[in-house]
Amino acid sequence: MKIDTSSYYPETGGEEGFSLNRRETTLFGEVKKEEDSAVPTAEERKADTNPRPEPEVPPKEWERVVSGASHFLSWVLVPLLMPVYGLLLAFSLSILDLAPMSTRVGFTLIVAGINVLVPMMLVLLLKKMGIVDDLGLNGRKERLIPYIISIVALAGTAVFMYYKGAPHWLVWFFGGGAVGGCVNLIVNFWWKISAHAAGIAGVVALLVRIARDGNPHPAVFGWLIASIIIAGLLGSSRVWLGRHTVWQVMAGLLVGFTSVILFT
Repeated sequence: MKIDTSSYYPETGGEEGFSLNRRETTLFGEVKKEEDSAVPTAEERKADTNPRPEPEVPPKEWERVVSGASHFLSWVLVPLLMPVYGLLLAFSLSILDLAPMSTRVGFTLIVAGINVLVPMMLVLLLKKMGIVDDLGLNGRKERLIPYIISIVALAGTAVFMYYKGAPHWLVWFFGGGAVGGCVNLIVNFWWKISAHAAGIAGVVALLVRIARDGNPHPAVFGWLIASIIIAGLLGSSRVWLGRHTVWQVMAGLLVGFTSVILFT
């Protein structure tokens, strides 16, 4: 079965990452052991001199559907958008629901500008300067500077929220995200941990905190269950597309959830 992974976060060469198209590794990233092969016979050696190319089997319909859904989830739940989604949920499901619409819109635009627009512009600049080759940042070595940019943006958002009198748990949603980014940055020197998984896990932790300390709306429990399901689907999508191994996704979930839940 050949999986098309050419559109979102295209694969880069080298030993980094895991791909369902590279059969030398398993879903968990371990290298498969080569089995000892018998000594080829004279007929086998003769057949090998004129190998026939195997016809490429097109993906089945269900495989195309799964790949398309995986790409969609990866785009919609890109890590840069997690701070915005978290703030929208906080305004809708907590005591912050009492805030006027003008305040909601203003804060959302500021958070989006700091955590989405500015990092995107800086990554494009790095691309033009030749520091980043792939805008998808699929390569482990390409993630260093973008990680630093995201950490500074999250920390700046936490400071902004603090001075604007936001609840403690909301301030540290962004602060915990910055701490989680620091952990990912350190791990990234040796291993490509899943930033997608860390981001969605941080949102799950925020909903847990809202349910406990945020004078929650009754709908928060439904959103919490939905977010857990979405986190599982997103992690599975990253493995299906060959961007991460199962262990890298699980590590991202652990870092993202723990960082936010502890600091909030």
